[in-house]
Amino acid sequence: MVKKDIQERTLKFSIRIVNLCKILRENGGTGYDLSKQLIRSGTSIGANVEEAQNAESKPDFIHKMNLSLKEARETNYWLKILIATDIKLESRLLPLLNECNELISILHAIIKNTKAKF
Repeated sequence: MVKKDIQERTLKFSIRIVNLCKILRENGGTGYDLSKQLIRSGTSIGANVEEAQNAESKPDFIHKMNLSLKEARETNYWLKILIATDIKLESRLLPLLNECNELISILHAIIKNTKAKF
């Protein structure tokens, strides 16, 4: 149902989140604690997009894409906290935040367009 682009982008984003969380865990402290939240939400975006590909119906597809959007918004939140509290990783975090914002926009558009066709 969804173009491969969103699947590829969310997969690449998930890999970047996993790599960031490795660094956060190595550094310990609060970053370690936040990495637990970030890895869950950041990798769930793509997982829900993948699940949506085998949706049983349009309402099921919309539901799964909404879950992906919720996870993207949560990931956005954790990234903002990390940017505000960990300046040494800012150069790595800002591109992730930008990509997360783009994913939010794309997911929102997919949901809106699917509802319009429903």
